Amino acid sequence: MELGRYGVFGRAVLLTTERARVLESLGYGTVWEGGSPPAGLSHVEAILDATSTIKVATGIVNVWRADAVEVARSYHRIEAAHPGRFLLGIGVGHPESTATYHSPYQTLVEYLDVLDAEGVPAGRLILAALGPRVLRLAGTRTAGAHPYLVTPGHSRLAREILGAGKLLAPEQRVVLEAEPARARAIGRPSVRPYLRLSNYTANLQRLGFTAADVAGEGSDRLIDALVVSGDDARIRQRFEEHHAAGADHVAVQLIAEPGTDLDAGFRRLAEILAERPRLE
Repeated sequence: MELGRYGVFGRAVLLTTERARVLESLGYGTVWEGGSPPAGLSHVEAILDATSTIKVATGIVNVWRADAVEVARSYHRIEAAHPGRFLLGIGVGHPESTATYHSPYQTLVEYLDVLDAEGVPAGRLILAALGPRVLRLAGTRTAGAHPYLVTPGHSRLAREILGAGKLLAPEQRVVLEAEPARARAIGRPSVRPYLRLSNYTANLQRLGFTAADVAGEGSDRLIDALVVSGDDARIRQRFEEHHAAGADHVAVQLIAEPGTDLDAGFRRLAEILAERPRLE
């Protein structure tokens, strides 16, 4: 499924139908509905109804909260109305936020089994995947992987595990601020909650960050690695690093202060990303 080079990640409150139309006009290929959308997927359908070409993906439907049969029915309803424009992303979420969390890998496999039995094509599914085991599952059972809170280094490892021909669509945070201390002050609150979740801290430590890096508020080194900021060239380079490492598509999460004109931010970012770096 062709998602375009860049998309936009956000929760439903940010990805209104009006903003989806703006993002479509700016050339973004896909919008990613974050959080854990309910099985009815009504917001996905509303965005597709309001637009004409942009794709919509879920990032992600939580397998503990959304019944697989109902999700499959929603997929077929949406596909019938908007053929080729919806990618169903699913994942197991976090043990700290799910009271019934147990055997996550097997639960994910069983959920995929239900979707398969209900006729959801593997090529229209993508998994939230960080570690090697789920990345391998993504490569064998779905179109590919949607890693969250990662670096270009993770994109390189994920591509090696997924192999060629599988979709790799990481999320990347960005703050449109050149001054480092101010950029970290804006970006750090978006990272902080994930440093209390074991699957993210374990993955970050696999990538070479230390226990001190992922403790508390997160070290400056960690924040700089997860939230790109700086001048236009530096921001553009981070996204190019994901692509050079094997990503097919990067889902942009714009982090901004309250009251910021987000549409203007997405417009500026589209302009930044449209400029390809010169080859020396």
